[in-house]
Amino acid sequence: MAILWLNLVVVYFASYLSRQIAKPVHVSSGLLWMKPNQWLTAIVMVTFVLIAGLRNNIGDTFFYMYSYTLSDFTWEEVLAEKDIGFGILQMILKSFTNDPQLLIFITALITNVLIVYVLYKYSKLFELSIFIYITSGLYIVSMNGVRQFLASAIVFAASKFLFEGHWKKYFLVVAFASLFHGSALILIPIYFIVRRKAWTSSTFVLLTLAVILILGYSVISDAIFTAIADTHYGEYQNFQEGGANIIRVAISAIPLIFAFIGRDKLREIFPYGDYVVNMSLLNFVVMAVATQNWIFARFTIYFGLYNVILMSWVISLFAKRQQKFMYYIILGFYLVYFYFENVVTLNIIYKSDYFKF
Repeated sequence: MAILWLNLVVVYFASYLSRQIAKPVHVSSGLLWMKPNQWLTAIVMVTFVLIAGLRNNIGDTFFYMYSYTLSDFTWEEVLAEKDIGFGILQMILKSFTNDPQLLIFITALITNVLIVYVLYKYSKLFELSIFIYITSGLYIVSMNGVRQFLASAIVFAASKFLFEGHWKKYFLVVAFASLFHGSALILIPIYFIVRRKAWTSSTFVLLTLAVILILGYSVISDAIFTAIADTHYGEYQNFQEGGANIIRVAISAIPLIFAFIGRDKLREIFPYGDYVVNMSLLNFVVMAVATQNWIFARFTIYFGLYNVILMSWVISLFAKRQQKFMYYIILGFYLVYFYFENVVTLNIIYKSDYFKF
């Protein structure tokens, strides 16, 4: 874990400094936006990519590396797989080297550069988003669900199209992302759900649906797994490994509680706040359902990143005199959660042939 703690320190201070020397720019609706320093933001990207890209363990990393080494990735093999985009990527990389580290590095490069770019563009407090991206567990998850997080990062990069209502461009990006993980296609119907005002009747319909799914899971689960039988998740129908940790559900609810209390002010200071809230709400709903079966938590990969953006705006919803206090409370809270989840519970051990700590 030493390298992961070092990563947290380096990227937090680099992103913090990038905001301290930010340049003011005018955006839509006459709002003034503080644009973080690009060079320091690049340091954040490079640090993320090096640490994630040069690992050789965590989650299913070993199996991706083993599969890359074992397979020849002929066109017959690639076309036989569901996610041909990922197969083509591996086929291209294999033409250069048999070293599987290149696959891990390239996926980490694409994933983290895209995610940091979007956080840089839409976060109110850039360093807080970077801090929460790590301490909420998403950065480590990106080293586990490699293909799905790659697909998620590609769609996340299209947030501009989601926010501005360019559905054709958004759907094209989703279709491209689905070549790497077919589950990305769920974001097509999701587009029509989130493109509406937050905290309306549709919001409470979603929450009611979550309660119904939780209480009636034993009855509804068969229908759910029938619907996803032909996807990557169909194989998990017979798994009996319990549900997601209730603490993770509580963590996903925190920014929503603040956003609801300060909903009017959020709309004033963040033009796309309603859409971010709706994505965060979906993250909470899916996580709540995942308490019945952990596999549903994998879908939060597509929504959790919006929680990171939302949390960066929460501080601004408080009175000026309270903002600094809340800032440090949030840092401390997520730091404790990060330690509990990854050291105490999961006992994450980072290994690399390049970094020795």
